[in-house]
Amino acid sequence: MIKVNVLSEENSWSKRLNEKEKFFNKVCKFFPEKFKFTNKKVYLTLLLSNNKKIKILNKKFRNKDKHTDILSFPFKQKTKNQKEIYLGDIIISYNYINKPKDQGKKEFKKKTIKIFIHGFLHLLGFDHINFKDYKKMLNHEQKILKSVEKLLN
Repeated sequence: MIKVNVLSEENSWSKRLNEKEKFFNKVCKFFPEKFKFTNKKVYLTLLLSNNKKIKILNKKFRNKDKHTDILSFPFKQKTKNQKEIYLGDIIISYNYINKPKDQGKKEFKKKTIKIFIHGFLHLLGFDHINFKDYKKMLNHEQKILKSVEKLLN
């Protein structure tokens, strides 16, 4: 079972997502079995932020002086067969998700879910540095998104 602890430092998220923690935990319940961590307690922290704050983090931890849509920080101390696992932290920028500004609530949620899945896969060790890894990660993203899209209907 996955538990998402949601923090928000950008008030605009509340205009688009009601009950944020409940929303993201519900998203995880729709994940395919492969990613549900059955019989384990898996935790992660999600910070809903903005371009200004994410740029500071991107500069500090990745030495990139620009904003970005998402940052993922996997927790390195993982051991196999643990009953409780902390995966790490995800930060999402509201400014990236809210483009265009006149998009509907459903489209906003879909983009939020898609980028959340992307960050989640990074926490699991997936990456897209080379084309082979990109294709593998994209394949997993699409499978998870397909199972979660039921939530949007």
